[in-house]
Amino acid sequence: MSHHNARLTFYGRRLIVDRHRDGWKQAHIAAAMGVSRKCVKTWIDRYQAEGEGGLHERSSRPHTMATKTSYEVEEKVLAARAEHREGPDVLGPKVGVPARTVSRILRRDHVPYLRECDPMTGEVIRASKTTAVRYERERPGELVHMDVKKLGKIPDGGGWRAHGRAATSAQRHKHDKVGYDYVHSLVDDHSRLAYSEILPDEKGPTCADFLARAAAHFAEHGITRIERLMTDNAWAYKWSLRGICADLGIQQKFIKPHCPWQNGKVERFNRTLATEWAYRQTFTSNHDRQAALAPWLETYNTVRGHSALGGLPPTSRL
Repeated sequence: MSHHNARLTFYGRRLIVDRHRDGWKQAHIAAAMGVSRKCVKTWIDRYQAEGEGGLHERSSRPHTMATKTSYEVEEKVLAARAEHREGPDVLGPKVGVPARTVSRILRRDHVPYLRECDPMTGEVIRASKTTAVRYERERPGELVHMDVKKLGKIPDGGGWRAHGRAATSAQRHKHDKVGYDYVHSLVDDHSRLAYSEILPDEKGPTCADFLARAAAHFAEHGITRIERLMTDNAWAYKWSLRGICADLGIQQKFIKPHCPWQNGKVERFNRTLATEWAYRQTFTSNHDRQAALAPWLETYNTVRGHSALGGLPPTSRL
């Protein structure tokens, strides 16, 4: 099969050769085939030199590349990826090469994307869907996204991630249920500034109180007014936030049912929160994991580079 830019198929090239054998002039062949004279001469010369095999496509990749990254640097990048399990924008400064070079090395060596891997082991566990339509509001506070991430609590001494499923399955019915943590998050669409709290439930009053505290936190960082709030269609969001939104002058917006990617910025933040905080390391108690949220969130907002912001942290846009 010809590549998508080819003017001639294999049979079209054979037709050039056959017409040349029949005595056609190269200029007349080019006019009849709708190609340049140089193209006609190229295929005729290649047929004379290599026979019919010369009419097949071949890679245009050079045999050698003077600027190709050295083997030592490539191994350093692969080792850093295996150790840190981070993307090109983060690995690039660590290994001292451009992020684009890191990306090329990872793709050349068929290293799976982070979104397809378990955050703790690096094993490929899933495939993901990519949304092609992207948008970004022009100013901070024009639109914020709100959602809840539900996490199972960690029993004292650690759960199955610390001891393995086999060690905990036999004890499953001998202990009280540990319950869940509800991580409420608010993310600014323009700057990606994020605010999160671990709360005991996701009921209406809890969500309303969280929104009030999150708005105050945003105000401390220069986002003095939130114009629109986007959420899913949960009952707590549709009915319990009306009062606080009216008090703060916020217009509520809801995604289309069963289309969570429309609230994609906070959904993506939830995934980052899970991979880089909740499941980044093995915690032996739920208190330890809860205590690690605030430092991680501070790093996320002020230090960690964001690919959508050109490698800068969210506070760079405030």
